[in-house]
Amino acid sequence: MTQLETHDFLQDTPIPEQGPMTLEEFLENDIEGYEYVKGELIAMPAASFRHGAISVRIIRYLDPHVHNNKLGHLFTAETSFKVGERVLKPDVAFVSTERLDVDKDKGFPIPPDLAIEVVSPSDIHSRVIGKALAYLDAGTRLVWVVEPESKTVTVYESERHTYWR
Repeated sequence: MTQLETHDFLQDTPIPEQGPMTLEEFLENDIEGYEYVKGELIAMPAASFRHGAISVRIIRYLDPHVHNNKLGHLFTAETSFKVGERVLKPDVAFVSTERLDVDKDKGFPIPPDLAIEVVSPSDIHSRVIGKALAYLDAGTRLVWVVEPESKTVTVYESERHTYWR
């Protein structure tokens, strides 16, 4: 998709039309509904009822522990994180207190400590795995990939250490 075609879908959101958008420009503008991968804007379809409900249940479960122990903050899918040369928006993310000293009006210039991706029916398995590995390569400590259809969670701690629940 070219920058001009992308602009047509966003209507009111300004996107630079001279050449490809840089990673820094994307972080600065944090374009809603898109992730940034290798110079391209990747449209993120709206979440389904099931997808949104699962994300909320995960937050509802994690939030009391994170809040009561003053561990950091949880973030929803609208929050951008710099993940290597990408800007990704995990369905749920956690950032520890000691890493929260960033400009709170822009996307995070760091990867989350925990990234949780809920798989949608439209997701391509290899892309989901690619995202999980990109998070790990960028320094994310833990990635959960939640598969609603099979009711499983794949946990990635490193490229070599993966387990399912």
